[in-house]
Amino acid sequence: MRFIVNILAIIGLITIIGIGIGYSKVNGMLTESGMNISDVKDMMSGLDAKATETYADFAKKFMVNKDPGDAMVWKFPVDDGVSVEDVKESLKSLATERNFLFVGESPFYKQVEAVTGKPYRHVSFLSFCDVGVGVQMAEYNDAYTAFMPCRISVIEDKQGKLWLYSMNLDLMIHGGKELPAELKAGAIKVRDTILAIMEGASHGEF
Repeated sequence: MRFIVNILAIIGLITIIGIGIGYSKVNGMLTESGMNISDVKDMMSGLDAKATETYADFAKKFMVNKDPGDAMVWKFPVDDGVSVEDVKESLKSLATERNFLFVGESPFYKQVEAVTGKPYRHVSFLSFCDVGVGVQMAEYNDAYTAFMPCRISVIEDKQGKLWLYSMNLDLMIHGGKELPAELKAGAIKVRDTILAIMEGASHGEF
């Protein structure tokens, strides 16, 4: 939670600095944390051009429920009448059309049922991968393997409504220093593919 607060504070400081007001107040806040406005400006100058926009979008979503989980994901409601199996087959079909490899499914709800002996609402994770982009990510920074493979969860909420969720990749793509051009282009392609197949599958498209 402290990380989230710090991010929101930086966004606020950037906004104030950008419009040129509240300098003394902001500078006092920064001094308490061992920084100054020049440090913030220097930090921002080294970030991706969309970093501020990306964190501002994160902050906007965070402030709705004060929940970082909601702010860090994309979600699509599944149309009424589209079944769980339809959604899964749609995701796989749309991914295949885009050369986005389906690498497996983890039926979490079955694991819950096996452990508890009780029925559980549908929660499953479908994994996809673009091997070429994956190699670039791993070569750039081992930490980026934590984003691999790309996962889309198929969720039946407590009211019986189906949803699709996936990690918002914009923070990885735009949230820090600019990625190398080839990796950035590949990551954006993967992001756009995930969003496209989620939207299509939410309508049961094939």
